[in-house]
Amino acid sequence: MADGGLPAAGVPTVRSARRRLAFDGIGIMVSGVGFGFVYGLTARTDAGFSPIDVMAMSVFVFAGAAQFAAIGYVAAGVPWPVIGILTGLLNARHVLYSAALGPWFRGRSFGERAVAAQVLTDEVFALSLSHFRRLGRFDAFGYWFAGIVVDFIPWFLGTLSGVLLGDAIVDPERLGLDVIFAAAMAGLAVGLITGRRELVAAVVGAVVGVAVSLVVSPTVGIIAGGFVGPAAGLLVPAASAQDRAPSGSQALADRYLMPRSLKEAPPEAEEKR
Repeated sequence: MADGGLPAAGVPTVRSARRRLAFDGIGIMVSGVGFGFVYGLTARTDAGFSPIDVMAMSVFVFAGAAQFAAIGYVAAGVPWPVIGILTGLLNARHVLYSAALGPWFRGRSFGERAVAAQVLTDEVFALSLSHFRRLGRFDAFGYWFAGIVVDFIPWFLGTLSGVLLGDAIVDPERLGLDVIFAAAMAGLAVGLITGRRELVAAVVGAVVGVAVSLVVSPTVGIIAGGFVGPAAGLLVPAASAQDRAPSGSQALADRYLMPRSLKEAPPEAEEKR
């Protein structure tokens, strides 16, 4: 904040940043309902889950890719210990997500951080990190809006619809719902690219992920893309990276890790905005 309680130059107000967050989340909400529906329908028909099993998995596991992988493994008769290991590897990327968000949550209670970890998904990570960077500080409302309103509620309602109404609805893929999710995540990823290294990592990771998914399986494809993409990005020479936030710089800390303030603005300050 600048003198007089006004926002610093170049820093959006809380209200405008939250409006941007809500706008960015529209596509994810739509895709969440669609994919939740497909998951609910598939879990009932292919894996033979009961309605309670399906809904409980969406509440307590709440990991779309891992849930889809799990029902595929169950349908194929894979033993549960193996399913646990494979889905754990698939979700290993969340360790990196939590490490990136950790500095923004510094000073928050253990209980809040534990619940925040439960609702952390690919979409919530991308939305909340972009939102925090936009504001330059932590915003609890923004994180819970992304986690609960944008991601959890649409996924839960979509799952419930798939369980209850799936047999009466046409194939969701014919409506293009399988494309919405990928398009929404690609749009969010663009804002995280700061130079050629990130660009190379994104392109190589996407190509490897898709290729391996088609040849082997989606689970192996996601893991392979997640490892090979960043590795390829690191091979780009620093001299030609054209990075706007190079490693070890204050720009990188400001962009990804270190908030300008670890505390939320007091209510009266937000009202002035």
